[in-house]
Amino acid sequence: MLVELAIRNFAIIDTAEIQFGPGLNALTGETGAGKSILIDALGAVLGDRTNADMVRSGAKVSTIDATFDITHTANHEPLARLLDELQIHQEDEGLILSREIQSSGRSSARLNGRPTTASVLAQVGAMLVDVHGQSDHLSLLRPASQLELLDRFAQSGQLRETFASTLGELRAVRAALAHVLSGVRERIQRVDLLRFQIDEIRQADVRENEEEELISERARLANADRLARDATAAYETLAGGDDVVAAPPATTTLRQATRFLEEMATLDPETRSLHERLNEILFAIEDLSADVRGYRDALEGNPARLEIIEERLASLRQLQRKYGADAGEMLRHVETAEAELERLTGSDTDAETLARREEALAREAGELAEDLSRKRAAAAEKLASEVERAMSELKMGSAEFAAILDRVEDTSGIPVPSDHGRTTRYAADATGIDRITFMIASNAGEPLKPLSRVASGGETARLMLALKSILSDADQTPTLVFDEIDVGVGGRFGQVVGEKLAKLVTSHQVIVITHLPQIAAFAESHFRIAKVERQGRTVSTIEQLDASSRHQELAAMLDGTPVTESSLQSAAEMLRRAGRNGVLQRLPR
Repeated sequence: MLVELAIRNFAIIDTAEIQFGPGLNALTGETGAGKSILIDALGAVLGDRTNADMVRSGAKVSTIDATFDITHTANHEPLARLLDELQIHQEDEGLILSREIQSSGRSSARLNGRPTTASVLAQVGAMLVDVHGQSDHLSLLRPASQLELLDRFAQSGQLRETFASTLGELRAVRAALAHVLSGVRERIQRVDLLRFQIDEIRQADVRENEEEELISERARLANADRLARDATAAYETLAGGDDVVAAPPATTTLRQATRFLEEMATLDPETRSLHERLNEILFAIEDLSADVRGYRDALEGNPARLEIIEERLASLRQLQRKYGADAGEMLRHVETAEAELERLTGSDTDAETLARREEALAREAGELAEDLSRKRAAAAEKLASEVERAMSELKMGSAEFAAILDRVEDTSGIPVPSDHGRTTRYAADATGIDRITFMIASNAGEPLKPLSRVASGGETARLMLALKSILSDADQTPTLVFDEIDVGVGGRFGQVVGEKLAKLVTSHQVIVITHLPQIAAFAESHFRIAKVERQGRTVSTIEQLDASSRHQELAAMLDGTPVTESSLQSAAEMLRRAGRNGVLQRLPR
């Protein structure tokens, strides 16, 4: 339940800290004192849209903090799961929602001190508080709201969600099937293109580093004569050749030097390492000479091979222009094309497979829709009976009420089986195939007519209260807020409205803003909102009333000020009728 609402610099509220109690909490005060501002502040901390005008003139920032005790809430488990998903740590089963509004219009939100977003506050707040505003009874005139109320009464929310999920999948399959059927030609063309590209690259036998190897081989073949001359010259320099006039080769010179060092080593053993090192160099030069000779002997001009290489390089470069800068990119293109080809030719997009899936989903959606309709029809009869009884208690005479369900046939809709074995297709949306109309006959003998055409504001307000009281057991929101539920309700029926609100406290905390003392008399906690002037500025104040001041407030609400003895007696009688004798016992004698 809502334990405390702390407000700073909001509209004409300077500072306010309201300690709400369990049961029924009433807020009263003159028109314009700031009661609706209080609802706006509560809405802001519950995630409603905010603006700079909400910040008190002259202040830089406005803050609202709402503290909740969620220990015994009916929806504790789903709320705990949501908080766990949001990674919000709870302390002592308390939860604090905070909203800060800058004078610039920007706002920030916090949940148990952690920064969050207004949408998260709204998500959490929807599980904590249900605010019924001054014009919310007008929602009863909308078919969508009527269907929502009926489903809450029928407790068919899970079935409705299952149907919506199945219908969503059905629509997705139908869209895919339509796409496949309308794009058969394009798909065939795409499949042919992909196959051609894959075959072209695969048949070319592209491999990594091939281009570099071919370029190297081409350079060798194109310069074979020069390479042979240079290799011969290098070999002759290292190992000698046919030219006897030329300088001695390196190996001959090194052998001579080796013999000299060998003789030195016999005379001076310390020079043996020099001899060994030169020997190693000689062996290396001899190996190198052999390799150079082998390279020279292998060289030969091969115009045919050179032509083949040029053709292969040209072919690779043509493929590169089409599929990628190198062999790696071309091979990756093949992988991507093969994956797309699999999707286009696989069973997931096969028209026949999709058609079978569409038929199965349509049949499943039709069966779910019929189950949902049956559940609604049974609930509609029971709801009508309970609403008529509640309307009677609310002094609406012998008014009649009915929730009429209808369907619209649609050849492109979903097939719904009947008990007679006949299948009919009906238009459907995420809520099902039913269209609902709340019907009312305000006076005996009159025909039922749509609520939106005949009900007055007072009648719809009382009808909303009747529905709230009927649905209170199914409604898991712990705190219900009614902003002037007495719109269109006179003092004659105020006590009845108060009784209805008092019954809601068995499963909810109720906060009501009212002008009627007959309603306020039923409250366990009573707050007075007043507008005063301080230092030349208008300020809205909120005060929790004790027994004596509450008695005075009710008397003033009855007969104005100054309070008279007769109005005090009337207020006392009102408290007795409301069962608040404890308040009377605490009054000074």
